[in-house]
Amino acid sequence: MEKSLLAQAGFLHEIFDAIPAMLVIVDDDVRILHVNTTASIGLGLNIQEVHNKRGGEALHCVHSTEVPEGCGHAPTCTDCVIRNSVKMAVQGGKTFRKGTRMEFGTNDKKTELHLLVSASPFLYSEKHYVLLTIENVSELIQLKSLLPICMHCKKIRNDEGYWKDIAEYFRAHLDVDFSHGLCHDCLKKHYPDVAKKNAEKL
Repeated sequence: MEKSLLAQAGFLHEIFDAIPAMLVIVDDDVRILHVNTTASIGLGLNIQEVHNKRGGEALHCVHSTEVPEGCGHAPTCTDCVIRNSVKMAVQGGKTFRKGTRMEFGTNDKKTELHLLVSASPFLYSEKHYVLLTIENVSELIQLKSLLPICMHCKKIRNDEGYWKDIAEYFRAHLDVDFSHGLCHDCLKKHYPDVAKKNAEKL
């Protein structure tokens, strides 16, 4: 039963659509052949509208309109992480992973995103294709920048100027929960009797 399911295109399509990461299938010229539901929502792509368009054109990369030939032909396109990841994956025959900062939109309204792009090559009917996994890591990059943190209580100041517990801040921004424990120094400082008993047991 399982083998016959995997042979059915519809079943594989449903799996592809159910994956909660943004997935885009492209050819070696970064022309979009298919996107999953997560990519469609996350990147604002309608597969009927973007099918066979190059990635930069579909994603409204600001550089894709710099020259008449479009995506892949502007001087800055030589540094495009998505295009170069696809090229490296196809040439090397293995997954290529790299982070990038991209600007999307028009001159009036630009959006900057930090993306982690994984390009996994595969061969089908003697043609080269690449599965792109695109992760928006903008919040992680923002958190990697300098966070205002209290030198005593370790609370973090948010954008509105309010001081928040570090665990609460990470929970709100990254949906991360913390487990709590005590390091040896704090155990000795705050619970010297317990620290002494623990030392005696060793």
